[in-house]
Parts: sequence; C-alpha cells; structure tokens
Amino acid sequence: VQLQASGGGLVQAGGSLRLSCAASRRTFSSYGMAWFRQAPGEEREFVAGISGSGGSTNYADSVKGRFTISRDNAKNTVYLQMNSLEPEDTAVYYCAATSGLFATTRSKYDYWGQGTLVTVSS
Repeated sequence: VQLQASGGGLVQAGGSLRLSCAASRRTFSSYGMAWFRQAPGEEREFVAGISGSGGSTNYADSVKGRFTISRDNAKNTVYLQMNSLEPEDTAVYYCAATSGLFATTRSKYDYWGQGTLVTVSS
C-alpha cells in the first residue's frame, strides 16, 4: 500500500486544517488506518485511528474533542479534521495503514506515508 498525505500548512492558534491521506490499494477498506505525529526532538506519537469500515475510532487524549478522523473507502482516502489547533499540535503528521486491527502502537503499522508538516503559530 502506498500512502500520500497532504493538507498540512501554517495556521494560527484556534484555526483548523484538514489532512488527507490517499491510498493506492483497492482493498483499502480492509486496512485499519491511523494518524501519528512527530514534533521536533520528540517520539512519533499516536493521534487517531479508525477501523476499516469506519465504525470504530480512537483518539489520543490530547486531541479528543478537537480532532476527527474519518474515511471514504470509495475514494481510498482517510481524513483528519483538526479544529481549535494549538501551538503544541505543531508536528509532521503521518498516516499509516495496518492489515490488522487499528492500534495505538507504531509497530502495528505496516505502511507509512511521507508526512505533512503542520505548523500552528501562537
């Protein structure tokens, strides 16, 4: 599976962005998907995950109530809607795919996109 993330950019605190991740495989709906992020000097951390059908989601505590993960299996695309952005959300955001159940652990994911930079100014 090849993943292509897009939608990052510079936004002021309190603003919104929507990230997209397009997948190459036609069996996209069989993959659990997730977004991770990595800030400078920090470990890559889980942000949000979604099951293949889209019926189950999970979020890191730091983004609950502000971020929403969704997917459109007809378009082979997963999204991350980010609202009420904070400077602490500044990071490179990566989408990832797993052939198993989606999880919060990096090692569970088999495929990774190239990352898209989100910068939130104060």
